[in-house]
Amino acid sequence: MKRTIAVIILAVMLMSSNAYAGSDPVYTNNRPPLLKKPYMELPLGAVRPEGWLKIQLQNMADGMTGHLDELVPDLMGDRNGWLGGDGDKWERGPYWIDGMVPLAYLLDDAGLKAKAQMWIEWTLQSQREDGFFGPDGDLPNVDGLQRDRTHDWWPRIVALKFMKQYYDATGDKRVIDFMTKYFHYQLEELPEHPLGTWSYWAVERGADNIYVVYWLYNITGDKKLLSLGKILAEQTAPWKDRLGGGVTLSTLYSLHCVNLAQGFKTPIIEYQASGDPSLIEASVKGAEDLKKFLGWPNGMYGADELLHSANPTQGSEFCSAVELMFSLEKMTEITGITEWADWLERIAFNALPTQATDNYDSRQYYQQLNQVEISRRMRNFMTSYNGTAGTFGVVTGFPCCTANMHQGWPKFTRNLWFASEDGGLAAMFYSPCSVTAKVSGGKSVTVEESGGYPFTDKVKLSIKLNDASNASFPFHLRIPGWCKEASVTVNGKTHSSWKGGETAVIDRKWKTGDEVELYFPMEVTSSRWYENSAVIERGPLVYALKIGEKWDKVQDDRKFGKRYGEWYWEVHPLTPWNYCLISDDLKEDKIKSAFTVEQKPVVGYPWNPENAPVEIRCRVRRMPEWSIYNGSAGPLPYSDQYQADLDPPVEAVLIPYGCTTLRITEFPVTEQTK
Repeated sequence: MKRTIAVIILAVMLMSSNAYAGSDPVYTNNRPPLLKKPYMELPLGAVRPEGWLKIQLQNMADGMTGHLDELVPDLMGDRNGWLGGDGDKWERGPYWIDGMVPLAYLLDDAGLKAKAQMWIEWTLQSQREDGFFGPDGDLPNVDGLQRDRTHDWWPRIVALKFMKQYYDATGDKRVIDFMTKYFHYQLEELPEHPLGTWSYWAVERGADNIYVVYWLYNITGDKKLLSLGKILAEQTAPWKDRLGGGVTLSTLYSLHCVNLAQGFKTPIIEYQASGDPSLIEASVKGAEDLKKFLGWPNGMYGADELLHSANPTQGSEFCSAVELMFSLEKMTEITGITEWADWLERIAFNALPTQATDNYDSRQYYQQLNQVEISRRMRNFMTSYNGTAGTFGVVTGFPCCTANMHQGWPKFTRNLWFASEDGGLAAMFYSPCSVTAKVSGGKSVTVEESGGYPFTDKVKLSIKLNDASNASFPFHLRIPGWCKEASVTVNGKTHSSWKGGETAVIDRKWKTGDEVELYFPMEVTSSRWYENSAVIERGPLVYALKIGEKWDKVQDDRKFGKRYGEWYWEVHPLTPWNYCLISDDLKEDKIKSAFTVEQKPVVGYPWNPENAPVEIRCRVRRMPEWSIYNGSAGPLPYSDQYQADLDPPVEAVLIPYGCTTLRITEFPVTEQTK
């Protein structure tokens, strides 16, 4: 992170002060004694996807997200325990609905809403007089179904999240009574049956529970909820020590990948109650250490499933990506730290689109940075799941990601815009969308956001006043940290320039037809990673070698796969991949001419090799000795020290990482120029 820890903490403390000069917020912020947040969620449905983002969400509705009950009926159909059946009774049903609810309301899709409503109604009606809710009564497990531990706190924590989102979209007051009753139950039960009674998952992920408790407190003012928040914090894993100490993140196999993704927000969630700056310091240090010891340029880290290494052929689980995105959304909202938003975009625009097929009919359990063959092989993963963990399928690897992958894009879309504490609107992430919200004084405003970001360097905001001729309010606009200097124009006239990592605030009287344009100049840059390998970046996007792909559909002969008539996809390369970059081309005074950018219009669905809106052409040399090992690219030759003769230089095409399936992302580097 570019700013020092001390500067970040001071900025957050100033923003979270309980006194805001001239504030006139329309939306609910934290009640005292919780610290005020600089930003607040808008109601679910206030933001609507447009352009490629709308296509992405519609593909989900037409694919696995909208039809998972048909694809895996034992897991998600009428037999699911969260619909009163004898099938899976644990986390998977709630996981699915936690992504289904926001998708349904973002698309305003009546069919998806009706499908989600069945789960909402059963959950509401399942509540006992003492406040407990959900499946009750253990059954013997069968292959692929989890039917015991029905009293576990963990799956209920996920259910709380989808119930909160349902309330955010509908205002159904039954949810408030339901939540209040359950949280009073927790207050009575947790001293005798703490979070770890049935499994350790709730201990690791307790911040999700605290997050919903504080949300309800802000609505009702019930002070018992503050007491519950304190108990939950005491019973949740010590993430402040883990992230702030550094030792845990530098030790192989020390943490589970998804627990880490969810745990990152724990100190920030707890900060709202304590105001202890060391909690922010721990999260900032944890982010720095994660990048140092395990980090990947796409925003993720090597962990398959336990922390492994930064090697680009280790795996990264789909659940980790969507959970880390949600953590960063909450961390940005609570603190206003722009580095969290930069990190989120890095994941959303690189790691997220590549781990599911375009039509969202299958997904990959683990992705690799240097991924040159997708096949059923027992790779060097901690857990390989009969070799299927790297293949594309519905239930390849482990089924948790089949259920949990759906929250990534919808929650990202919902959080593209926040309400700001000073009565304005804040764009902390950028993608094509529109937002309708109330600003200072309660006036309704619609902003249409267009442009080709993240592929192009411009974002355009068009303003419409819905119930007044004008309105005075501030726009908060994040300037990405990768951008050296951004310019902002209002109605075609230059308003100001801002440095990367800052938040531009434009406070003026607005009227219908006003336009704001943000210009974020994008430059090709290189950075060094595992074994001193080189990565090519431009703006928020990482670029990878474009490799020809051959997709083969294979019948899954595992017992679990057979039950669902499951198949999986293998992908094999049609073109060479074992190339290295030339160190001379990476020098600061040469990189602009050595790497030629070719821009195309963003048309339709862009996240595939055929429609990639940007290509970068550069020189590479083939390394014959770098070959396949155990289904993956072999060990990276240490850069700048490779002495063997190489093939003559040829031209290669790099495309955005998120557009690839097969790829080389971390390139060896040679000093041989001829």
